[in-house]
Amino acid sequence: MTKGLSAAGDQRRSQLLRGVLDLCLLSLIAERPRYGFEFAEALAASGLELVSDGSIYPLLARMERAGLISSYRAPSPSGGAPRKYYRLTDAGHAELSGGRGDWLAFAGQVGRILTATEHTGGTTP
Repeated sequence: MTKGLSAAGDQRRSQLLRGVLDLCLLSLIAERPRYGFEFAEALAASGLELVSDGSIYPLLARMERAGLISSYRAPSPSGGAPRKYYRLTDAGHAELSGGRGDWLAFAGQVGRILTATEHTGGTTP
């Protein structure tokens, strides 16, 4: 469980993230090509430590089948086995651009509702 959050809070965050995890991964890949473990590290560094490898790898495979990303193998800098890196395709760039707009509009609408009810005390007459 995340520090300072209840189990219900963790569950809510997990459900919210499930709907936008693909956009988060696309955005991370847009920064630079990445390999699997780097996604979990980057998400955790951004405060999204609830995401496990078990969520990331199947999503990467689905996005690759959908043509949003492509992969290639490159030698490991540490001399280990080659790593599978992911990069955006043109379709992936378009999906990320549209998804960012969708997310920003949605988050703004939800934010207005949550802020309005906060200011009114959230009670009904």
